[in-house]
Amino acid sequence: MADEVKINASEVSHDAQLLADNVAEGVEKAPKVDFDADYELAKEMSVAPIDNTEEGQKAAEAAVAPQHKIPEAQDMRVEAPATGNPSDYMSMASEVGTGNEAAGNVDDDLVKKALELGQPGQ
Repeated sequence: MADEVKINASEVSHDAQLLADNVAEGVEKAPKVDFDADYELAKEMSVAPIDNTEEGQKAAEAAVAPQHKIPEAQDMRVEAPATGNPSDYMSMASEVGTGNEAAGNVDDDLVKKALELGQPGQ
């Protein structure tokens, strides 16, 4: 896909200014750039020849190898029996801190008042 390069006459480099003037006067044609071909070429150039060898693979593995041993995750099971008692959930919710308690204006008294007023959907 060849695209035409639009020349900005306010470029600061001398070469760019000279090219812009020549294109404006019709002395030179605006350069065509094939971005797709340039991209493919850049991908080829970004891989060093050693990267395709076994030695390069070993060097890459050594470079990204973890520096410290990471412990294995342990499976923890927590079972909470269903009681159906709302006060159990109230005490559990008050024990859990979210880290943003100051962000809202809901407190335990407001929750108790809401429970006293009734259940949703009634």
